[in-house]
Amino acid sequence: MSAQTPFLVFSGTNSRYLAEKICNSLGCPLGQMNIQHFADGEFSVSYEESIRGRDVFLVQSTFPNADNLMELLLMIDAAKRASAHSIIAVIPYFGWARQDRKDKPRVAIGAKLIADMLSAAGINRLITMDLHADQIQGFFNVPVDHLYASSVFLDYIKNELPLDNLCIATPDVGGTKRASSYSKYLGLPMVICHKSRLRANEVAEMRIIGDVKGLDVLLVDDMVDTAGTITKAANLMMENGAKSVRAIASHAVMSDPASTRVDQSALTEMIFTDSIPYAKKCEKVKILSIADMFAEAIRRVCSGESISSLYTI
Repeated sequence: MSAQTPFLVFSGTNSRYLAEKICNSLGCPLGQMNIQHFADGEFSVSYEESIRGRDVFLVQSTFPNADNLMELLLMIDAAKRASAHSIIAVIPYFGWARQDRKDKPRVAIGAKLIADMLSAAGINRLITMDLHADQIQGFFNVPVDHLYASSVFLDYIKNELPLDNLCIATPDVGGTKRASSYSKYLGLPMVICHKSRLRANEVAEMRIIGDVKGLDVLLVDDMVDTAGTITKAANLMMENGAKSVRAIASHAVMSDPASTRVDQSALTEMIFTDSIPYAKKCEKVKILSIADMFAEAIRRVCSGESISSLYTI
């Protein structure tokens, strides 16, 4: 590989499945790395090949637990100390992104803290996808390539769903901009679910703004955690006369009891990307791969080509 490309791709432990697919798309082998775990839970990282003078792409989503983030930080530090030319963090799912502001007194802004940690460790660029809040890009003082799963989902929507009777919906007001982009591009009507919460991960009340009677509804979201909101929205759509309800979401966080809720809900299917590994059993879940999209982004970063031109919405 050293004679063919100026870059190398490495992966953390729990994102190796995706890194291997990215490398297959790029036509290069995955870089050799050793992550040694100790009895007390501590671990160390070492590169098993020279990375001196290379552009190093480190693939690791920072989903819970925090070991994934710590692995990435150690990978960055090791690459910096091994004289890599540049260090690009490839984080398909950027964890702690929901903590993007002070929504009440005396709380941390977790997304900013993670951005500072990555920068202090030594990254030169970040490639990520569907941040929970777009303004998180401003937390970094290095270039951020913000990819969108819409390019993957749009192919699926056009080829697999009944466009003549389809309606785009958002499970909460915060996702209105995202759903509106799909609605405008596809020329479809849009409805909104308005919700209120008693506490985190618990929806108190929900109502629909718009008419879904006789329509096939497609709920659009950026992530699904406990699936309380998305399943409640789906059930509400059916109660209000929808013909069917499906959902797409970029990140399958799917904390328990999310899989059970999806299976028992009115959803016909739930479509995710593979930004986070999903191994639980849920007959309604379908996974679409983002490996080719990230591989193309890596290729364009290396060749100095435009990345924004990849995306329609």
